Amino acid sequence: MYNYSTLMAGYIRRILERFRAVLHLDDPPRRIALALAVGVFISCTPFYGLQTVLSILVATVFGLNKAATVTGTWLNLPWFTPLVYSAGLAIGGRLVADPRGFQGVSAALLLGTTIVGILAAAATYLVAFGVISHRRRRGSPARGTRAPRRVA
Repeated sequence: MYNYSTLMAGYIRRILERFRAVLHLDDPPRRIALALAVGVFISCTPFYGLQTVLSILVATVFGLNKAATVTGTWLNLPWFTPLVYSAGLAIGGRLVADPRGFQGVSAALLLGTTIVGILAAAATYLVAFGVISHRRRRGSPARGTRAPRRVA
């Protein structure tokens, strides 16, 4: 049997390692933040199982950093997916005229997850841009060390 807490801890560790690597990319902070935000938007789409491939395709077409886009896609952890899809259905169900039947539910899910994705992507961009810019301004010291003091 699998120990799910160990699996989740390993998954979270890999995501954090990937995110730390993204912080050190050579791209300007706005481009890294944009790539992360696009990945987060894609992670909110109902195309579960194709999201990583879709993020690589979108990053290639628009010239975004592929590593940052895929990392953004992976930030929507599997246990958040039911929350994202539930919120998407709730929002989409209010906006679609007749959300009954397969077509109505599909339209509501697509519209709702698009709105959730836009909101999540905007929040991701703002937070990522702030964090990356701040870390670059202060020199991003290694973990457990202090940034060197400037002497006037």
